[in-house]
Amino acid sequence: MSDTVPLRLAVIVGSTRSGRVAPLVAAWLTDRARHHGGLDVDVVDLAEADLPSDLDADSPQVTALAPRLARADAFVVVTPEYNHSFPAPLKTAIDCFRAEWQAKPVGFVSYGGMAGGLRAVEQLRQVFAETHTVGVRDTVSFHNVWEHIGEQGEFPVEPAGCDAAAKTMFDQLVWWADALRAGRQARPYRV
Repeated sequence: MSDTVPLRLAVIVGSTRSGRVAPLVAAWLTDRARHHGGLDVDVVDLAEADLPSDLDADSPQVTALAPRLARADAFVVVTPEYNHSFPAPLKTAIDCFRAEWQAKPVGFVSYGGMAGGLRAVEQLRQVFAETHTVGVRDTVSFHNVWEHIGEQGEFPVEPAGCDAAAKTMFDQLVWWADALRAGRQARPYRV
């Protein structure tokens, strides 16, 4: 990792539903990213982005979000699993942008019922491959996510294993982010 310039990480909060668990998961993840070191974290909550469903690249919402994604050296997507897939607003966010994703790594943190959001992640890997990103191998998933939320709202209630999984994912993400940033600086990525 670069000794002078921290890697810029955009955490994409993929759920926009009322009563969502995503902000709780994203807050934990952001804390883990800051403890990992060398990461400048920007949380992009799609509930606040209000992207247009018609994918209008000239809309004020897309124009406002584009520089934040372009500045990122890496992404982590926080996603629930809805009906064995990921949320529609997340797909809209992916489709509204192009160059902003390219030649950067993406990691995944998922949550849900028995599958912990892993089916959503498998689909996201296919979609993100088409945006010319590099998906990191290890993910973090919360199976039966409600069991990870304590009575006082603490998350996760048993952090040791979760923190270890996050560290593994961040180690891989940082390696790829550093390598790909150096590559983009040496020679711009062209599709």
